[in-house]
Amino acid sequence: MALSSMTGFARATGVSGTYVWAWEVKSVNSKGLDIRLRLPPGWDVIETPARTRVAARLARGAISASLSVAREGVQPQVRVNESVLAAVLATIEGLARRVKAEPPRLDGILGIKGVMEIADVDVDEGERGAAEVAIVAGFDAALTALVSMRQREGDALARILDVRLVEIAAHVARAEAVPGRRPDAIRARLADQIKTLLDHSAKFDPDRLHQEAILIATKNDVREELDRLMAHVAQTRHLVSGGGPIGRKLDFLAQEFNRETNTLCSKANDVELTTVGLELKSVVEQFREQVQNLE
Repeated sequence: MALSSMTGFARATGVSGTYVWAWEVKSVNSKGLDIRLRLPPGWDVIETPARTRVAARLARGAISASLSVAREGVQPQVRVNESVLAAVLATIEGLARRVKAEPPRLDGILGIKGVMEIADVDVDEGERGAAEVAIVAGFDAALTALVSMRQREGDALARILDVRLVEIAAHVARAEAVPGRRPDAIRARLADQIKTLLDHSAKFDPDRLHQEAILIATKNDVREELDRLMAHVAQTRHLVSGGGPIGRKLDFLAQEFNRETNTLCSKANDVELTTVGLELKSVVEQFREQVQNLE
């Protein structure tokens, strides 16, 4: 299964009888699956099947879908609301007996809200039902196009992540090779520091200093962090090769990469190792930013 990003756009249009419809579906990043539908009045029957289809095919992302529907080749019907017109005329007659004024014009009476009604022709239930089926099928087509676009984006992200993993592994290899982290180099550095302390004061206990030096050397060893970083690289590659909605898992691994890198930097007592750690931190941050886009 391929990787998918959470960003995409698709559009689908169609005609069913006198109904002309168009779908626009957009997807952006989100922590979960958020579905928002904008439907014209009277088309609420489309909502449930649309939501069901999104939930069946997508795991994460903020999905916005809007539907527009119009009828072509159908002349609207103009009707006079007789009850409203009667009430208006009765009011005018009553006022005419009380107020001297020019009689109202016909266009003025018809312009009063509610007197004139413009409505579509009566809906044919069979044609309407066929339109609903066609619109749902059109949503399927738009959703398929959206999924395809998200997968293309996911393929590109997979290639970027592979480059970042290669860089992380290269930085770990550089850290492994830093001369300053070898046990003999650490011992030599601590021995010089102990000698300096003893030369400046006779109050220090040499045995106690050596014990403290051993503890410091143990705490400064980054072997465990380097091993964990390579284990995270292997796990990430395994997840990416399997594909699917792995964004949450990779986000967790990105946090682990960052935690191990921070620990490495805090333990580093060598300039070269510190430099490698800072460069590694930059690559890990780039990795994390890309992971945020995955489903």
